[in-house]
Amino acid sequence: MIFEELDEFRKDRKALMKKYRSLDDDLEIVKQVLEIAPDERPPFSFRIDNIGIETCVIKVRKIACMSLKGRGVNSGLRLIYAHFQLEKKIVFIEIYHKNDKENEDRQRILDNFK
Repeated sequence: MIFEELDEFRKDRKALMKKYRSLDDDLEIVKQVLEIAPDERPPFSFRIDNIGIETCVIKVRKIACMSLKGRGVNSGLRLIYAHFQLEKKIVFIEIYHKNDKENEDRQRILDNFK
């Protein structure tokens, strides 16, 4: 599986790294899981529909973050990625804490994948 990141994702991650120092390690674990099962797996992740693109875009609602001691999987971190099944590629689009934002940036998705 090939993993890529949008420039905006890198900025999101860099900002979150100041608050959640283990984020890079946490994302490596997420990558290991996505290598095996890149598709949606409710209730942990689901496909974002009705945005007008053919690419499979998935929102992961529960990411274990070691920096959030005692909260584990229910940490509140959200990850948005596009899965290109034929190319065996995943592109990370956005990462944020649920307290910082209510929903994903659909315009970012459209701008990069339409």
